Amino acid sequence: MNSNPITKAVACNLCTGCGACAGAFPDFIKMVDDPVNGRRPVVAANTDGRKAAEAAATLCAGIAVDYTTLPRKDAIDAIWGPVLATWEGYASDDEVRHRGSSGGAVTALALFALQSGVAGGVAHVRSRQDDPRFNEAVISRTREGLMPGAGARYAQASAAEAIGAIAASDHPVLFVGKPCDVASVRKAGIGDKLAVTIGIFCAGAPNLVATDRLLSRLGVPAKAKLTDLRYRGAGWPGLMQAKYIGDAGEVTSEGIPYAEGWGRILQSERRWRCRICTDHTGAFADISVGDPWHNPPAGNVDAGRSLIIARTATGLRLIEAALAAGVLVAVRGDRNVIAKAQPNLLASQGAVFGRRLVMRAFAMPVPQEKGLSLLPLWLRLPGREKLQSLAGTAKRIIRAKLWRPVVITGHT
Repeated sequence: MNSNPITKAVACNLCTGCGACAGAFPDFIKMVDDPVNGRRPVVAANTDGRKAAEAAATLCAGIAVDYTTLPRKDAIDAIWGPVLATWEGYASDDEVRHRGSSGGAVTALALFALQSGVAGGVAHVRSRQDDPRFNEAVISRTREGLMPGAGARYAQASAAEAIGAIAASDHPVLFVGKPCDVASVRKAGIGDKLAVTIGIFCAGAPNLVATDRLLSRLGVPAKAKLTDLRYRGAGWPGLMQAKYIGDAGEVTSEGIPYAEGWGRILQSERRWRCRICTDHTGAFADISVGDPWHNPPAGNVDAGRSLIIARTATGLRLIEAALAAGVLVAVRGDRNVIAKAQPNLLASQGAVFGRRLVMRAFAMPVPQEKGLSLLPLWLRLPGREKLQSLAGTAKRIIRAKLWRPVVITGHT
């Protein structure tokens, strides 16, 4: 095995696939799409590769994060990270609202930052044009560039691959990514090049096996040329739907509800690192955005709404400016709204303590997260859920042989 901290993180199931290491050292570290293990870095097998990996390890939020750097004033902040203020609302632009995963708030804020001069570019993820099963990190500077990235991508994505481009940018860039992406970007020391960071609520990223299983459920022929794959959007929460080239031209597949696509197909293939994650809501971001499931839509394609969280003064300024400009339509809410909107995430936080306890019993390394206490949340779980976090983890480790080193195969 190539002995370096990045390869070891991958081998030990600590890598989140954020792409920060490859973004910072593109000559020596490349991201590879492994169908089973996810999008993971491969380090050049030479001295320069080892040196790059050692430097890149300091950026890796999969290995370690420091929660003591976050200002936390009460029990709400202790669980979810800083929460200055919350809103429930949506983009006033009908197209942005319709294309977004819920209410289009992320795209609306990003577009407003561009148009108001807060940011000179937006680093985000969009589907690859040559194969929409995969994602790519890009920096967009116009509405036309930004809109193809609207809507969630329930597939492996490495948003932090944009780190190098952000650092080289002539103007500050707004960054949009999963919580783990944001945490790694924060560690990169490019604060002066980051205008704002927006973290998208995340329950884990499925692998390519899950994507292909979804396409099969949608009726897409195995060897068909895929032209589009939508996981969310076109209403809230939207239908999962694909387009492909058939004998008579482009064909639109049937659409299946989000609950079926995520609940019965995709989530079972989330990688193990996602199952021991402690930050599903973007604690290290300036702004976090998710679904307000406590006020759910009546159908699958209703007009959407977003849950918007200001975590820093920078994030608060952008949200308030967007509200004043009429870009967002939103109502101020309770600071503890995340627990109401996403109660499953609170239970997941508690279960992680039990899962990591079992991992240690199997001599498996766990992420180092200074200043985060999971024991109190685990103790609040019902007895049956405590047992499940222990016994279920042991069963999964044994069945999947998770103690074995992960070896990455695939293509860039």
